[in-house]
Amino acid sequence: MCWSDRLAPTVSPPIEIDDPTDSLLDDFRDLARADRRPDRPGGRGLVIAEGTVVVRRMIASPYPIRALLGVRRRYEELAEDLREVTAPFCVVTAEFMAQVVGFHLNRGVLATADRVTFAPAADLLNGVRSVAVLEGVGDHENVGAIFRNAAALGVGAVLLVDGCADPLYRRSVRVSMGNVLTVPFAPLRLLPDGVELLRNRGFRIVAMTPSGDVELRDTQLRGRIAVLVGSEGPGLTAESLAAADVRVRIGMASGVDSLNVATAAAIAFAAIAD
Repeated sequence: MCWSDRLAPTVSPPIEIDDPTDSLLDDFRDLARADRRPDRPGGRGLVIAEGTVVVRRMIASPYPIRALLGVRRRYEELAEDLREVTAPFCVVTAEFMAQVVGFHLNRGVLATADRVTFAPAADLLNGVRSVAVLEGVGDHENVGAIFRNAAALGVGAVLLVDGCADPLYRRSVRVSMGNVLTVPFAPLRLLPDGVELLRNRGFRIVAMTPSGDVELRDTQLRGRIAVLVGSEGPGLTAESLAAADVRVRIGMASGVDSLNVATAAAIAFAAIAD
């Protein structure tokens, strides 16, 4: 019995492609070129998943799959996950895949999906005990890492204030291990509307800053908590710091003045976890 005979009947067979001009490959072309990236701001608005773990999360997410591209081994590994997927899975060699996307892809599989819009921030606050509020976090890797930490430590949603990087950019999706596809997020105008919204919903706003008034270990963070973090370097704006209910610092060894923003956020998330 060959490998294809062992697959469930509902799994669509792969489509073998050896023509680099095939239209089924359009979502995956020239991903190394910034002016052609389909996930870039102002581009086609696609979401790109890379690697079996992230592709699985995309399949299980609300984002509708458009197409998949990978080597045959990755198709076999994902066969169970593909039962209800109707999008085409294009099977190619690793060399052909590198030719199409513009670089060698160690993970061996890509998927694209259309974007979806989560509920507005006011609705995301319903039924969650904690949220992360990001102000000016402009680095895609930091945004992705914060989403991964939020998923791991039970944070219910991420709210994005002006100046944040796009969480659905391929680098953010990859660093998050696909968790940006599962943790709901929405934009938030923090001042003054967002602060009022959070307080009206019973959230205590905890600003993370090296100049905090109290150390995290000495702070009793119970109830509904909104963890507010800013960009590396400048940190939170003075206005946001002034609007917070408490300004908290993380105690560190002498000679170290700050942590990576995603690391600091993870420590805070762990402190408020049930």
